[in-house]
Amino acid sequence: MAITSWIRTFPLVQYLIAWTQEIFMSVLKTGPVPQHVAFVMDGNRRFARRRKLEVREGHSAGFESLAHILEMCYQVGIKVVTVYAFSIENFKRPTVEVDALMEIARTKLLQIIHHGDLADRFGISIRVLGQRSMIPPDVLAAIDKSTEMTKRNTTAILNICFPYTSRDDIATSMREIVTKSEKHELDPETIDERLLEQHMFTKDCPPLDILVRTSGVERLSDFMLWQSHQNCTVEFVNCLWPEFEPWRFGSILLKWSRSKAVEFRKMEMERDQKQL
Repeated sequence: MAITSWIRTFPLVQYLIAWTQEIFMSVLKTGPVPQHVAFVMDGNRRFARRRKLEVREGHSAGFESLAHILEMCYQVGIKVVTVYAFSIENFKRPTVEVDALMEIARTKLLQIIHHGDLADRFGISIRVLGQRSMIPPDVLAAIDKSTEMTKRNTTAILNICFPYTSRDDIATSMREIVTKSEKHELDPETIDERLLEQHMFTKDCPPLDILVRTSGVERLSDFMLWQSHQNCTVEFVNCLWPEFEPWRFGSILLKWSRSKAVEFRKMEMERDQKQL
């Protein structure tokens, strides 16, 4: 690992890597591109343990990995990225770790505010989805600043689920519908799946195309359960999140693009046959 990192410091190697990435990105742009992808960023703690680092350093490495993946997503043309930053269940972890996660979140959001190159370059609107009442005041202030400063961006969206669970998302939607029904703002007879979706945190987003979970764990852990139930490709990747490099995600995008291209050709053939 150390030798590989050393080799990458050579200017020629850096140039070749950048050139290869640019070619690969151009190839990805030619095919169908997903409109909405989501990530369960799992493995930060194991990454830290394996390297004998503080847990906080593992989470910091995870945020650095996220920055690289986000840049790739928006360069390719993905419109919405949703990340599982903090589960409501994470409050059960040791207080020291929870406090560290909150401080990292606050720091990274403030970095976006003061050095918002990524948000400005790709026109990203930042949205934080979850239960605001559970967030400490200083972190909430950073959230409000970042969302306020990017709310006029309309090209792309970054959804940060924090703190969030899918069951809470569904329950919150149901409570809002019941409240409106009690106030006679809607007819109970109109309640259906579509109405439920219209009251979820992701109501303004396109359908979820790809959900990726790292660390080799094959479960969704209460994330985007409703959104991933139909026409969504779920990818379980056997590497820790800080090790999830853009080329790994690029291979997932390429596979998805090929499968969609096959589906489109099949639909066209069926349509042509019907016209004969």
